[in-house]
Amino acid sequence: MTNQIIDQIKLLAENNRSKFIEMRHHLHANPELSFEEFETSKFVKNQLIKIGITDIEHVANTGIVALIKGKNSEKKVIALRADLDALPILEQNDVMYKSNNLGVMHACGHDVHTTCLLGAAEILFNLRESFEGTIKLIFQPGEEKLPGGASLMIAENVLENPSPEAIFGQHVMPLIPVGKVGFKSGLYMASSDEIFIKVIGKGGHGAMPHLNIDPIVIAAQIIIALQQIVSRMASPIIPSVLSFGKINANGATNVIPNEVFIEGTFRTLDEKWRFDAHEKMIKMASLIAEGMGGKCEFEVRKGYPFLRNDEDLTSLAKHGAIEYLGNENVIDLDTWMAAEDFAYYSQIIPACFYRLGTRNEKKGIVSSVHTPTFDIDEDALNIGVGLMAYLAIKKLSN
Repeated sequence: MTNQIIDQIKLLAENNRSKFIEMRHHLHANPELSFEEFETSKFVKNQLIKIGITDIEHVANTGIVALIKGKNSEKKVIALRADLDALPILEQNDVMYKSNNLGVMHACGHDVHTTCLLGAAEILFNLRESFEGTIKLIFQPGEEKLPGGASLMIAENVLENPSPEAIFGQHVMPLIPVGKVGFKSGLYMASSDEIFIKVIGKGGHGAMPHLNIDPIVIAAQIIIALQQIVSRMASPIIPSVLSFGKINANGATNVIPNEVFIEGTFRTLDEKWRFDAHEKMIKMASLIAEGMGGKCEFEVRKGYPFLRNDEDLTSLAKHGAIEYLGNENVIDLDTWMAAEDFAYYSQIIPACFYRLGTRNEKKGIVSSVHTPTFDIDEDALNIGVGLMAYLAIKKLSN
């Protein structure tokens, strides 16, 4: 039965190769920013209707949820997820499907994710007499922007009526060669919080520092001191990252400004430590500023939680990938300190978030995500489509 289903899926994927590429080109050429995916949402709905899927609803404004019912549809429900939004990046690729929306680009592969889920939906709909249960298709908005489309979808009951017992998501990975996929069981991706600090002093002439309260010196002390949160206050066995990427002082060579603005990010894999660290950072920064005669306003904008891949579900998925692609094309992943709002699903139900290889050095396809030259080897589409369809059937039959 396994080999027969795999052969059927691979044949359907191959027969629709040109359609998947065309679909991805349309999505890539027409990107929309987070929570503005109105045309993308319409496109997804129209494609589902063309497939023959009629059980479709809008969730969280631009999100789409659809059901594919197999035999004995109430027996079991699993979910497959893709994200719809693009990034505010000016594309530099010279390709026929280059973004038509100036300054907006599918630089994180969400066009690929949406294409793969639509492709998997077509295959699963054609094979609906071959499995028992229901497959819930989740096309969510706003993965790239807080509060995260997943949280909004969940708030609007996307994991209810019917309730899936597990969810799969996949993401492009330009570090992995095309043809391969990667899995990591357990803790995989970090929580992500944004930090905004305002250091307030008293500006004046740079030649008379004794008459001023220099916020630049205070800011420098705060930045250096806060690294102790990671190096001396966090358990060495809990991965933590504290990075500052923006400092704005608006002074001059001989002008000490009144204020300094600092922006950064804090990431970790432990929720208790995450919130303890917030309190420690706020207290440390405030006391340093006060001790140097200034003030400090410290804001933490809480982002996505950590992402945990369920051990049993990930084991099943990894073995399914080996069955579908061969052992040599399935690799183990390391912990990844980036963040993903798929994490919200993983906090509620068993989840598996895996990586789809898109790299091809011979073709010069090597750029990272979130860059203006990101692209994929489109051989990855058939793999992403077929594997997602197979994992859905495998889980339903498990």
